[in-house]
Amino acid sequence: MNEGIDLPEAISNAFSYAIREALLYVGQTAPNPPVGCVILDQQGKILATAAHHEAGKLHAEALALRQCRVAGVWNKIHDVIVTLEPCNHIGRTPPCSESLLRTPARRIWVGVADPNPNVCGAGNERLRQGGKEVFLLRDLCGKKSLYWQKKCEDLIAPFIQSVTRGKAWITVKQALDVAGSMIPPIGKKTFTSFTSLCQAHQLRRGTEAIITGVNTIKEDNPSFTVRYVPDHPDRKRLLIICTKQQKPLEEIVPVNYIKNAEKNNFSLVTCSKIDDLPYLLHNHNILWGMVEGGPQLLQVIRQKKLWDEWLIFRKQNKGDDQLKLISNHLASPTRLLLSHFNFVDFSKRKEGTLCSLVS
Repeated sequence: MNEGIDLPEAISNAFSYAIREALLYVGQTAPNPPVGCVILDQQGKILATAAHHEAGKLHAEALALRQCRVAGVWNKIHDVIVTLEPCNHIGRTPPCSESLLRTPARRIWVGVADPNPNVCGAGNERLRQGGKEVFLLRDLCGKKSLYWQKKCEDLIAPFIQSVTRGKAWITVKQALDVAGSMIPPIGKKTFTSFTSLCQAHQLRRGTEAIITGVNTIKEDNPSFTVRYVPDHPDRKRLLIICTKQQKPLEEIVPVNYIKNAEKNNFSLVTCSKIDDLPYLLHNHNILWGMVEGGPQLLQVIRQKKLWDEWLIFRKQNKGDDQLKLISNHLASPTRLLLSHFNFVDFSKRKEGTLCSLVS
């Protein structure tokens, strides 16, 4: 551990830019994690900023290095800041550790180690063997390094759960009126503010699957498309329909709904065994799914403890809706993704916290 060492200001700022860039592609990278990378010269000037866009395409480090070559600043590379430990194995793309070793970079700053137990630490070790100075944020003791370490963990929390526990991350989204009811007024589909709608659609954009109930489909005919904010181009998502019926999809959901959902780039799958939901998502290469359903589905998910985060929009008599986030973990991808919005509260779950909200 590097006692007393904290991040230089330029490195701290670079982590901010790297995370901001990675957030642009959250919801598009699965089964890979979102990763951001910034390259600096010796004076701390930014030479390149990049992120991993989607599986099979260049990793963040490789894309940033390409930008340096194109810009003619390759020889100026001094510091590489990356939110996740560079890979050291050959997959659909070459190992980033080897690419970095071929650069004049002196220092590599790593947000978090790779959570995959089969490869954790291998990239950092290869870089050190190759003569690079490697700084892992958890080994530093300053306030800034701890701050950015937590942000980097928030960024890949669903990926961490995927590779360590073999299941997807599930965030429940719930909207309540002033009285605490989930039922909108007659003739309306929502009662939340425009700001809350933007937040909800930003979260929908960042997830790869929507989880709902068959009654919500039949009663509300929801499209579950991303509106209010720009979506990822041509993004395909999974729609999980929870039902107790063990029948073919066409016998559970209206055929016209299936056709319209498929036009909107959804693949539809039913889930009749709710306990299997996190693993069903994982088997479809989903890192992060969002629940958008009625009181009955939310009650079951709460009772079965299938959720990782619970996001509550609550309408107020005056002013903006209140936004509350409850988590079963220290890390929170929702908190990071919606960080430009104000949460009235963020807390770890306490027994009984949600009882009155889903009954």
